[in-house]
Amino acid sequence: MKIIAGTRKGKQLFSVPKTKTSVKPISSRIRQSVFDMIRPWLTGSLFLDLYAGTGASGLEALSRGAQKAVFVEMDRFCVKVIERNVAHLGFAEQAVVVRGNVLSGLEWLKYHSHEGFDLVFMGPPYRDEEGLPLHYTSKTLELAAAGNILTPGGFIVAQHHKKEPVAAPPGYELYRQVKYGDTLVSFVRKDKNAS
Repeated sequence: MKIIAGTRKGKQLFSVPKTKTSVKPISSRIRQSVFDMIRPWLTGSLFLDLYAGTGASGLEALSRGAQKAVFVEMDRFCVKVIERNVAHLGFAEQAVVVRGNVLSGLEWLKYHSHEGFDLVFMGPPYRDEEGLPLHYTSKTLELAAAGNILTPGGFIVAQHHKKEPVAAPPGYELYRQVKYGDTLVSFVRKDKNAS
């Protein structure tokens, strides 16, 4: 797994063992496509990587010009991998790695960005260790809305299984979806027509 573009293009990332079945890293193909779509909003942005796994998405954002990235991951081993990747790529001054449970609420993220985040990427695990679907995406979107973590023009990019039903919380809109095999990438923002 490598950084695709930007100042760290081609740099190798440390990854997690394939035995960690709850971690589904974003594929290079999807990462390339998504980051090409969000390129106009990256430079100088505050980027949030939820369910960060190896940190590939947040590190790609930093390589492509994000001002700061906050990585949130619950698994201790993954947190260590993210920290190694941050150090390896020389982003220690621009990165904050937090061990935390996304599903316990997101209001505390205001501590890391009082104004909110311009771009949020989330790739929750698709299945548990028994192979049962988890369906965390809509719940995480609700928590993001409750925590008011987006800047006025910000948006959320959610990677999830194509069979997982995803709904935008009240006051938000699901405005785009792109399919990649068994994966859907959903784009959610505050509803411009909401009062």
